[in-house]
Amino acid sequence: MASTAVAVQRYASVRLAVQRYASPLLATVVAAAVWASATGDIGVRSPLPGVVPLVLAVASGWAAGVVRTRRWPLFLVAAVGWLVLAAAAAGVVASYQAGLRMRGRRLAGYLAGVAVVLAGGVLVGLAVGDPRRITTATPANVLLLAACLVGLPLVLGLWVRARRDTLAALRDRARRLEREREAHADRVRAEERTRIAREMHDVVAHRVSLMVVHAGALEVTAADPATVEAAALIRATGRQALTDLREVLGVLRQEGPAGSPERGIEAVDELIAESRTAGLRVRRQDEGAPTAVPETLGRTAYRVVREALTNVRKHAADADTVVCLRYLPDGLEVVVRNGPSDGGSTLPGSGQGLLGLRERVELLGGRLESTAVDGGFLVRALLPLKGAA
Repeated sequence: MASTAVAVQRYASVRLAVQRYASPLLATVVAAAVWASATGDIGVRSPLPGVVPLVLAVASGWAAGVVRTRRWPLFLVAAVGWLVLAAAAAGVVASYQAGLRMRGRRLAGYLAGVAVVLAGGVLVGLAVGDPRRITTATPANVLLLAACLVGLPLVLGLWVRARRDTLAALRDRARRLEREREAHADRVRAEERTRIAREMHDVVAHRVSLMVVHAGALEVTAADPATVEAAALIRATGRQALTDLREVLGVLRQEGPAGSPERGIEAVDELIAESRTAGLRVRRQDEGAPTAVPETLGRTAYRVVREALTNVRKHAADADTVVCLRYLPDGLEVVVRNGPSDGGSTLPGSGQGLLGLRERVELLGGRLESTAVDGGFLVRALLPLKGAA
């Protein structure tokens, strides 16, 4: 893996260097080739004054250097260079660029222009005479020059363009497949959520319904007032559990807006009353000037109190408990603290309630603390106003 990463990094650095220096390097090579052709080093020596080949060499180099943004200067100097000096360097680059960037009618127009320039080169060769006539005016040489200086660069440009188009199509296909995979994963998750909802309905709702029915029967048949009151509480709690379960199932099934809106901070007293009815010794105290809080923050505060009181009922039902809402200038602090418990039976728990609650609090930019204190337990949540805005 390390060697592959090093190879990729080297390739990227080489590619960056090529992209940075390709244009000036190409301009230098083309200008030097045109000058060498005019002086007879790689072509027919020109009888024209030296300033003419120099100007054409500089113009050809400049046109090759700016070909990425403007093509017509290169095509122009390629035609002039061939007719005046029989210099082919600019023409080779022009043919490659035509194959790489032109399509349809533009490419056909370029080939027609090449034919006109080659025909003009034949006429110039015949007029100038040997050795220019032998090089550019004999049929065999004209065909060879057309194949080597026009055909091969043109085919190379067409191949590079086809390869780029193929790679672009493959990348687009890969992106499309990735999007399809993500969509498939979303469908699978939705199906799994629906399956979970059905299982919860089949198992939990059935058991809770039986509990409500039996509690109702006990409420009717029992003679002891305390038993009747406990049965009524069990029946009411069971019905509330069924209501909450339906809301959860609505969320899991993603059936648009989920049921009735979740209760907020105004329902904390109702939670405390329910806990007192269930036998807990709970009292509430507020600190600071009560102010209106955002709905999101209020719902989170309600969940903190609900989860904390649920844990007290499970693990310390005989302990004194205090629910404190502390209104701060920049937020709300929720504290639920219970004292030491004498022990006794406890209800089972999954241990996931506080973890989920911590995630909810942290989504608002707050902090949740849950720790044992003086033989009891403390749950403290700091909810900032800015996180709920």
